Amino acid sequence: MKVLVTGAGGMLGRDLVDVLAGQPEHAVTAATRADVDITDAAAAHAAVAGHDVVVNAAAWTDVDGAEQHEAAATAVNGEAVANLAQACATHGARLIQLSTDYVLPGDATAPYREDALTAPVNAYGRGKLVGEQAVARLLPDAGYVVRTAWLYGAHGRNFVRTMIGLADRREFLDVVDDQRGQPTWSYALAHQLVALADAALAGRAAPGVYHGTCSGETTWYGLARAVFALHGLDPDRIRPTTSARYPSPAHRPAYSVLGHGRWAAAGLSPLPHWHDTLADAFAPTAPPSPWKVA
Repeated sequence: MKVLVTGAGGMLGRDLVDVLAGQPEHAVTAATRADVDITDAAAAHAAVAGHDVVVNAAAWTDVDGAEQHEAAATAVNGEAVANLAQACATHGARLIQLSTDYVLPGDATAPYREDALTAPVNAYGRGKLVGEQAVARLLPDAGYVVRTAWLYGAHGRNFVRTMIGLADRREFLDVVDDQRGQPTWSYALAHQLVALADAALAGRAAPGVYHGTCSGETTWYGLARAVFALHGLDPDRIRPTTSARYPSPAHRPAYSVLGHGRWAAAGLSPLPHWHDTLADAFAPTAPPSPWKVA
């Protein structure tokens, strides 16, 4: 399987490249933003040629920045996805597009099914939905959308690394306890995406939407306490607070828990419980390397 990973310099992209590089039956092309500008249709077409699968991990990830620059964010998260989808249709490749829980309204009380109605509450979600719609329109038989959320990993900035970094600088940390979601280790998700690519090429995985988050659910407060406990720190140093304490330009959904019903039909298991993968991520031998937090 020849795989093109766009956004290969990001947190998930780097993990994807590491996973694929460790599997000799796969040939991976790692394309960073400097290598391929996916907002350029011609560049996207040239990059896709010769590949069986494209995994698009390239994205505008600044959620608050998208509120001030929605057109620019949508150009990356939506219109550029159409470029990749059209290129995949031309070259006969499958596309796995990373999307987000933010395409959903966030007002549910039970996990969202893959076919739940979308209703983004911020500019970032609206742009990502444009990308989802492009995949469905241009690649009805070869397009896969994988929604993920609450990602953390050994590369790049994320909530878990922030909590670890603050542990030595503050006695107490006030963390939001009124948003629920599923902390997801980017390395575990990378393995899931490669498994989906294999299943897609083998004809076992139907195109459409999949939810790529860990099982279980918690709040940011619960996650912070778990991080402290796994590091031998006192979880009571984490204190609960509300989202109103930290106003931001972009509205965040209160409920970002996703259901995982579609994996079984593809012969794949959903990702494990978030607490189990968190422990795996902190193991001294955790790939791609032990955690080093600046």
